[in-house]
Amino acid sequence: MAPTTVRPVCFMVMPFGTKVVAPRPQGAPETIDFDALWHKALAPMIDELGYEPVRADQDTGAAIISEMLERLYFSDLVVADMTLPNGNVYYEIGIRHACRPNGCLLIGADWAEPLFDVNQMRRLAYPLVDGEITDAAAAAIQQALRAGARSLAEGMSPVYQFIPGFPDASKVDPTRASAIRGQLDALSAFQADIRAVQIERDPARRRAMALSLCDDYPAATARSPGVAIEILTMLRDAAGWQECIDYADALPDAIRRLDLVREQRSLASSKTGDHLQAIAALEELIRRRGGSAERHGMIGGRYKKLADEARLAGDDLLAGDYLDLSIRHYENGMHCDLNDYYPSSNLPRLYRARAGDGDDARAQASSHVALMACERAKANGARDEWLNPTLLGLAFDAGDVATARRLVAEVRREGPAAWKLVTTLADLERSVGHRPEDADRAELAALVDALRGLLAPRP
Repeated sequence: MAPTTVRPVCFMVMPFGTKVVAPRPQGAPETIDFDALWHKALAPMIDELGYEPVRADQDTGAAIISEMLERLYFSDLVVADMTLPNGNVYYEIGIRHACRPNGCLLIGADWAEPLFDVNQMRRLAYPLVDGEITDAAAAAIQQALRAGARSLAEGMSPVYQFIPGFPDASKVDPTRASAIRGQLDALSAFQADIRAVQIERDPARRRAMALSLCDDYPAATARSPGVAIEILTMLRDAAGWQECIDYADALPDAIRRLDLVREQRSLASSKTGDHLQAIAALEELIRRRGGSAERHGMIGGRYKKLADEARLAGDDLLAGDYLDLSIRHYENGMHCDLNDYYPSSNLPRLYRARAGDGDDARAQASSHVALMACERAKANGARDEWLNPTLLGLAFDAGDVATARRLVAEVRREGPAAWKLVTTLADLERSVGHRPEDADRAELAALVDALRGLLAPRP
C-alpha cells in the first residue's frame, strides 16, 4: 500500500460570486466572476505549486470567525486577491501578517489600485480583461502568477520585518514606543499650527502664516498623506490657488496620485481660470475611479463658473447650455450620496436661475435634501468647515429671514474666514436675486450688504 502524503495547505482569501467593479479603473471589466476565477485559474495554480487549495466557502461553517482565524494561522500559505478593495480581504491580510512571519502572497489584476497603505506592499499582477474568465484568460492568469508565486510567498511579513523581536514583547525595543510618542506630539503641534491659521481673521497675516507653515513642511519631502492634504487645503483657503497648485505638483508621486489631491489640484486649476482643463481632469478621474458627490459637485461648480462668464460676455445661449451641464452634474453628485450636502445645496439657486417647467419644485426638493443632510451631519458631530456656510446659504435660498439674521450675527462673531464668506457671498447674492420683490427680499439684501462690509479692507 502506497504511503499517504499530506500536502501543505493554502488558504485562499478572495470575494465570492460575481462582483461589480466599482469604481471601475481603465481596462477593468464591468463584473468579475470570482468563483470562476477560483475554479479555473487560482485553484489549479495552487495545486500545481504543491499545496492543497482551500477556500472558505467549501465549508458550511466557514463563516464562523474562529474557523477563519484558524485557517489564517495554521495554513502553510495564504493567497489574498486584492483586485477589489474588499474589507474582509484587507482584514484577513492584516491578521495573517500578524500571525506568521511569512507565507502570505498578495495578488491582483494588473489594473487594480489597492488602497494607499496596502498599495505599497509587493504583489503579483495578472491580466484580467474578461470578467467571465474564459479558458484562455485562466491560462494567462496562471502563467503570470506561476513564476513569482513561490519566492514572493516566502517574503517576510511587514509586521515581523519592521518590528524586530515581534511577537515576543520582551524582545521588542521599547525605545521605538518613545519615537511613536514623539511623532504623535509632533503631529499634535502641527494640527495646532493649522488651527492657528484657520482662526486668524486678518487675511494678510493669515496668508503669511500659511506660507510659513508650508515652508516648514516642504512638498518635495512629504511622507504623510494626511499632513500633505492638510497643507494643501490650508493653502487653498488661506494663501491662494496658484500656491495650492505649486504644492500639489511638487508632492512625491505616490501622494500626488491620491484621489483627494487630484480633486483639489483640479479645483485649483479651475480657480486660476482653466475651467475646461479642470473638468477634463475630473471626468478622467471619474472614468478611472468612479463618480462621487465631490467629483460631480466640483464639475458642476466649474460649469456654473463657465455659465457666469458666458452670461457676462452676452452669450445667453452658451450660458444656458453650461447651466444645464452644471445642474446635471450637481444632480449626479446628489444621487451619489444624499448625505453629502455639497451638491444638493447648490441646486436650488441654479434651478431658479434656469426657471424651467418644474424647476421651482425641484429647488424646494433639493433644498430639503440639503437641509436634512446638514442636520444629520450636525447630529453626528461632523467637523466639516463647510457645514455652517452651507446652512447660511440654505437660509437665504429659503428666504428664512430669522435664521439668516441669526447666522449673520454668528459670522460677525466668528469672522468671515470661518464662514468661507469670500466663496459663499456670490451665492447669497444670487439667492436674493431670485426672491420676489417684498420685505423679506429687502432684509436679505441688507444682510448681504452687511456681510460684504465684513470683507472690506480695514482702515
